[in-house]
Amino acid sequence: MAATNRPRRSMLYMPGSNARALEKARGLAADALIFDLEDAVAPEAKAAARATISAALAGGYGGRELLLRTNGLDTPWGEDDIKAAAAMPVDAVLLPKVESAATIHRAAAILEQAGAPAAMAIWCMMETPLGILRAEEIAAAHPRVAGFVMGTNDLVNDLHARHTRDRLPLITGLGLCLLAARAYGLSVIDGVYRDLDDDEGFAFACQQGLEWGFDGKSLIHPKTIAIANAVFSPDPAELETARRTIAGFEAAQAEGKAVVLVDGKLVEALHVANAKRLVALADQIVALHQE
Repeated sequence: MAATNRPRRSMLYMPGSNARALEKARGLAADALIFDLEDAVAPEAKAAARATISAALAGGYGGRELLLRTNGLDTPWGEDDIKAAAAMPVDAVLLPKVESAATIHRAAAILEQAGAPAAMAIWCMMETPLGILRAEEIAAAHPRVAGFVMGTNDLVNDLHARHTRDRLPLITGLGLCLLAARAYGLSVIDGVYRDLDDDEGFAFACQQGLEWGFDGKSLIHPKTIAIANAVFSPDPAELETARRTIAGFEAAQAEGKAVVLVDGKLVEALHVANAKRLVALADQIVALHQE
């Protein structure tokens, strides 16, 4: 299931057991919401949280992309979470700590047996060394696979690494997942930033993620939405260049020219494809937040 070009600048985790937070999320500017049944919910509250999320979803969340993060299939709750997701109006399930294609196959089988729509996708948390090493296998595992969400805090812990501003300890793992995701047409979302009081550091991490090729940032607090949205949005100058690139290329083609120069730079089909992607993304951002 190839990823669409829909906006994923900000993907906010929502605690599944907190009905008040789920209600508040209807007015937030996040592009996507992750309803969390895993880390954010205590073991004794997991079954009730499924019902809380289901009730909240009945009220609708506009055009936002909606994901349900399930518990792992090696836990007492994972299979029931996936069965519940099949009947919910969500776009995808997000599986934690994915480490093999076998996990994807099992989750897909559960979804299909539970009557999930064909369009319901599977997203994968990439957060362990073994999962990272098998990124390509996981990306190619099943047509329902649509994206990766990086679990950078877990990965740092498992690597016995350190959280640094430049994230050099993570660059190999992040790069492998970016390569696998793009090779198989998936979306890929950067990991959360831990320090909610460090706006400058968060903005730096978002810019770094954008430059590396991520589609957006996963978030743990609404206060970070605005920065993520700003960084991962095409800026006006970039959009104007993209539109000139498209127009110049099409005009040159109409005249039968093989070489196209826009603003003094050589333009090829690959540049036009990226320009069209940026323009379409900007249009979808506007449409999403007008709903």
